[in-house]
Amino acid sequence: MDLRRIPPADLDVPSDPVLEAAIRSEIAASGPMTFARFMEIALYDPERGYYRGADARPGRGGDFLTAPEAHPIFGRAIARFVDDLWRVLERPARFTIREHGAGDGALAEALLAGLDADGSGALDAVRYRVVEVEPARTAAVRARLKSAGRAGTFESDDGGPVEGLVVANEVLDALPTHRVVARNGELREVLVGVAPDGGLIDVEAPPTTPRLARRLADEAIVLGEGQRAEICLAIDAWVTRVAAGLRRGAVLLIDYGHPAVELYDPARRADGTLAAYLRHRVHDDPYHAIGRQDLTAHVDVTAVELAAAAAGLEHVGTTTQTAFLDGLGVGEILVGYQTGPEATLQGYLAARAALVRMIDPAAMGRFRVMAFGRGLPVGTRLRGLAPS
Repeated sequence: MDLRRIPPADLDVPSDPVLEAAIRSEIAASGPMTFARFMEIALYDPERGYYRGADARPGRGGDFLTAPEAHPIFGRAIARFVDDLWRVLERPARFTIREHGAGDGALAEALLAGLDADGSGALDAVRYRVVEVEPARTAAVRARLKSAGRAGTFESDDGGPVEGLVVANEVLDALPTHRVVARNGELREVLVGVAPDGGLIDVEAPPTTPRLARRLADEAIVLGEGQRAEICLAIDAWVTRVAAGLRRGAVLLIDYGHPAVELYDPARRADGTLAAYLRHRVHDDPYHAIGRQDLTAHVDVTAVELAAAAAGLEHVGTTTQTAFLDGLGVGEILVGYQTGPEATLQGYLAARAALVRMIDPAAMGRFRVMAFGRGLPVGTRLRGLAPS
């Protein structure tokens, strides 16, 4: 995201006292915890976690803005990917879209509107499901689609295998991650401990699991002396679960990330990629505003691709968001905001400004778009991923 890093002290937002007390209590009982466990509590605690509260999170009134919330043109473009996949699957009468991390339904509404605007036959086949950690979010998506006249497309998700598309936009970056550092040629894990003054601090210790060193070895990565990094072991289980829910079709993942050789480049990322997002600004202190700020780390694209292969998915393609949107003809969609029957200058300028951020390599344009398939015809090329 193109957000300016600032000192956390400039953001006068206190931690959730109940969550902070729970973290200290667990550390007092069991010793320093992994950073993955800290993220699990801070972000996903059922009662008070960042993604479980009633307050706005993504969106203009929250702490960060994703592409679907920035403007419907993003979902309008994804609709073309859906139409292409529906055709590749030989136009099934029922085509399920399962969205992970759907938020308030911005992508769902825009995607369905895009199918409608393009006259896609897939619109009648689509059934939309969402996977959210917070039930209120699911209800919000249902209400939004009903308000948009799309109530018939929404259905509850039973988790069973579907034919269609599984999509996740900016979900993997928020999975709980471990933190490590290289010291004297050895891998150390950065745990969360309590300082004498009661504050939370980093504590270096031997790795809590051999899977950390194994991940780096599998990717042929050797960290430089003093280099810090994040290793998200949760990717494997997440991808396995997603793959199990796809009978035939594709998985589309969009997130900021890099192949392992770039992600763990000691010259460019000696301090890792962990970041905290609060009120549309980014900073480096994960122990500030616990439960009230987002925590993310860049995605290991290599790890995702290896996990997908292990789960029986075929790699369809990996590209940047810039190339993906261009391949979907987003420029043509933008023209429609300028020349369509309901076009206004204000609407066109808003769409253009949002699209610039989505394709700017210095902002969202560098995001990785990864697609995997199951049961697709040999040699399938999907729009947005095919060579231009």
